[in-house]
This record gives sequence, structure tokens and C-alpha cells, in this order.
Amino acid sequence: MVKWSKPAKLDLKQIHDYIARDSKFYAQKVSLEIVEKSEKLNSFPEVGRVVPEIEDPNIRELLIYSYRLIYEVFPNKVEILALIHSKRNFIRDFLNEQRHGE
Repeated sequence: MVKWSKPAKLDLKQIHDYIARDSKFYAQKVSLEIVEKSEKLNSFPEVGRVVPEIEDPNIRELLIYSYRLIYEVFPNKVEILALIHSKRNFIRDFLNEQRHGE
């Protein structure tokens, strides 16, 4: 089962809203493709690479367009942790948010 965390859902909404400023069509297309690719993790949870900044084999990422879909593999589920633009500073932005429970 693939479960999206609240922060990851918010990330997806913000990406959709940002793209929709220019094109509602492409916002829908990108959002749908991200969700569809996340659902494939049900069958192939280890398809993504290990996140290099973390080096934990259970925390992986898929690269979709210019976004990093960060997820954690558990025995009975996959949890989407975040969806971040690949140009963001992962260490500063994502890891600090996780440490501070934001």
C-alpha cells in the first residue's frame, strides 16, 4: 500500500497550483503522472535509488520531471515523505523540516 504523508500531499498541491498558474492542463498532467508513478511502488518498492544525502536503503527516491519523490519502504507499505524540486537544497530544506517536525 502506498500512503502519502500530509507534507507530501501539500507538496503535490503546491506543485500543481504553481504549474496551474500557466497551464491547468499541464498541472493536471504532471500531478496525475506523479501519483501514477507513486502507485507503481506497490509492486516495485525498491525501483528508486537510495537518497544519496541519507544513505539509508529504506529511504529512496524517484525522479519525475524535475521533482524528487522521496519515500520510505516498510514491510507492509510505502510512505511518500516529500515531493521536492530537484534544485532545492535537500539537506537544508527537507532534512531540517523533518528534524523540527514541520
